[in-house]
Amino acid sequence: MFIEFVKAINTFNSFLLGWSNQFIEKLPVADFIKDALIDSINLIPFLFVIFFFIEIFEIYFSKKIKHLSNHSKISGPFLGALTAIVPQCGFSVIASTLYINKLITRGTLIAVYISTSDEAIPVLLAHPEMIKSILPILGIKFLLAVLTGYTVDFLFKPSTDEKEEELEFEEQGCCKHEITNDRFKKRVLILHPLKHTANIFIFIFLVTLILNFILLKTHGHIEQVFMYNSPLQPVISAIIGLIPNCAISVLITMLYIQHAISFGAVIAGLSSSAGLGLIILMRRNDSVKDTLKILAILLSVSMLSGLILQILF
Repeated sequence: MFIEFVKAINTFNSFLLGWSNQFIEKLPVADFIKDALIDSINLIPFLFVIFFFIEIFEIYFSKKIKHLSNHSKISGPFLGALTAIVPQCGFSVIASTLYINKLITRGTLIAVYISTSDEAIPVLLAHPEMIKSILPILGIKFLLAVLTGYTVDFLFKPSTDEKEEELEFEEQGCCKHEITNDRFKKRVLILHPLKHTANIFIFIFLVTLILNFILLKTHGHIEQVFMYNSPLQPVISAIIGLIPNCAISVLITMLYIQHAISFGAVIAGLSSSAGLGLIILMRRNDSVKDTLKILAILLSVSMLSGLILQILF
């Protein structure tokens, strides 16, 4: 039923933007450019609706994740992984801030990093034919996050302090919006989804443009360019996922949608893709050794899980 609902929305989008499709078809540019424009523009209304509801969820769940320190030693990795499943762009930043202030464990931080998917879910939702992939991706990443989080906390003694004071979150998420939810602002509920939709539209258009060009030059055999089913693919995908930018999750997801990378590779890339949280960790963590250890664990787990899934599927 949900899939049919999403398909209906996409059909309505196509109807609503039919005039733009006709206009683009008349442009004096190559067909692969026209196709990229049409495909990307048709996603705009749907993406805005998705990001509008994500903004509401983020406002609610961000308050929850700020209280992870109350449960960090016992259920932190589980709650961190569960909360980070919600599509958003700021949870990894909040988790990094909590960790730097020794309010959550290393395992909880890594669980949040692995579980979060940045823009992957909205992009998949915008393609009805890929919706069936969402639950397997979220489920595997959640289980991987929980298992890794508790394993890390078991092997490395948690170093959280009992602190009661409230932290001030001054960091910015994507689109330069403040990651703070102490005061609900209606204008943010509209402006941020609009900015987010515009940014992701640009990312999707550029990625689609490049992929369409590759498809044209390879006569539809894009998988050959990206070494489909090669054991190197999950490794490279995991390394690329470490780049702290939401455009990376869009790139990895679009490659998966175009069947250019395998299921194992998309899991590897999205598991290591912790977004802006990595910037906060690298910038503000006093211990370079600790930061490198976290990055090494995140990368190793992502690569290994991707390789195992590559073999199994």
